[in-house]
Amino acid sequence: MTLRDWLQARSPRPPDQLAERIADVLGHAAPSDADPASACLNAAEALLTDLLSRRSAGRESALDLLAVDALTTYAFEAASASPETIPERAGEAMRRFGALARQ
Repeated sequence: MTLRDWLQARSPRPPDQLAERIADVLGHAAPSDADPASACLNAAEALLTDLLSRRSAGRESALDLLAVDALTTYAFEAASASPETIPERAGEAMRRFGALARQ
């Protein structure tokens, strides 16, 4: 199953505009059979890095903020298939996102 297929199987579906932004952010990973948890977390981190580099994060950034949130949620939804990995993944996500705040 590709990442795109996995995302399309999620319920409830996100609003169209958000689903399109998520697909854009995932880019080349979406049609692949990449691990959904890793691919979504990597995409969330990349988009958050971009958001933090902007001079202003006003209303024009709202869709991207929602996409970061959705991708992070999807990462943990995918990780729930192997519950024993969640503490390690959560720690990794906190370290990665926390490091962005220190840049």
